[in-house]
Amino acid sequence: MATGKLVVQRLSDTIAHELERRILDGVLKPGDRLQPERELAAELGVSRPSLREAIQKLVSKGLLHSRQGGGTYVTDQLEAGFTDPWHEMLRQHPNIQDDLLEFRGMLEKEAAILAAQRATAADLQRIGEAYARVDALFDQGTSPAVLEQQVKADLAFHQTIAEAAHNVMIGHLTASLLKVINDHIDRNLRHLRRSEDDWAHLREQHRAVWEAIRDADPVAAARAVQGHIEFVHESMKARARQEERENRARARQSGAEAEG
Repeated sequence: MATGKLVVQRLSDTIAHELERRILDGVLKPGDRLQPERELAAELGVSRPSLREAIQKLVSKGLLHSRQGGGTYVTDQLEAGFTDPWHEMLRQHPNIQDDLLEFRGMLEKEAAILAAQRATAADLQRIGEAYARVDALFDQGTSPAVLEQQVKADLAFHQTIAEAAHNVMIGHLTASLLKVINDHIDRNLRHLRRSEDDWAHLREQHRAVWEAIRDADPVAAARAVQGHIEFVHESMKARARQEERENRARARQSGAEAEG
């Protein structure tokens, strides 16, 4: 009969595993600062030296980093490898935006379905607050400062739904994807804001997604997301046509001025 020594996990490894879990679950997000060492050690019920050792393990993995002036922060290591090359690819190959939107639709639809099935009371409160914020901001003006807040609120609404799906991969992939398409959403909102009808449709779509998840109706949630993505796709095409017309008009104006 084979015998061997039991491997006892170091306390610092257990602490590191717990902090990793919080990062994966989205409890700790990129840019978040860890609690002061004394507070976090007390919360976890561990010694400060063991906590420091665990933090150093995650620093070496690239999941945490220290900033000058104090404090330990969560890095964007889990997202950067995805987002960095895609920003450049989208600039150089705008024709892949349709593929990106198709992928976004698949991801957001599944997230909404799972959120409708799995969302807890706390999740629903967060989604409801995110919806209330985006709708309130969409009721405001069109200044650059307001539009920037509208974009952030729109992204936060979709991310909150993704986190309510309680699937680690969906949560992190959605966060990465939303970073990639941030500029696209900004341009699309600027275009939609030109039409009160389009703006009203967009607000109605947000409401439909929120209410379907609140009512625990996955079929309605999928339908609402599909309608939203199709609307965004049509808006993208309309914006492209408008930009093409504006470019032609500017080119004619430049030609006329040169001749004059």
